[in-house]
Amino acid sequence: MRLGEGAKMQASINVTPLVDVVLVLLIIFMVMAPQMRKGPEVHLPKTEKPTQQGDERGRILVSIDQTGGLWINDKQVAPENFGQELRTAVGIETDPKVVIRGDAKLNFRQVREAMNAIEQAGFHGVGLIAKGRSTEAQGE
Repeated sequence: MRLGEGAKMQASINVTPLVDVVLVLLIIFMVMAPQMRKGPEVHLPKTEKPTQQGDERGRILVSIDQTGGLWINDKQVAPENFGQELRTAVGIETDPKVVIRGDAKLNFRQVREAMNAIEQAGFHGVGLIAKGRSTEAQGE
């Protein structure tokens, strides 16, 4: 550079700060995603080795709390309106999957009644969600 000569501008974008911010946001969402569950707090029964739970796309979550109350996703419903509310929750989903999260303190009769109500509403192949015994040892 000579005296009296103007400095040339460089037109390059520094993407390092952008990458840093995106990676921090990605980590935050990865940590928070398991905490964003739908429905009431339910203590799942522990099984030896549950099969693959699958992804949550197109899944309707039916929860049965400790008192036997029915929930569809995060909304509590009356037993007499359960079938209608379940069909409403499906919306435009073409291949809905209904899964039940039942509290460990429930007896089998209450879970079976919910399964019958789901089948009467026109859904077949109800899934059950359980927690593996190994997750208890990991501090969960």
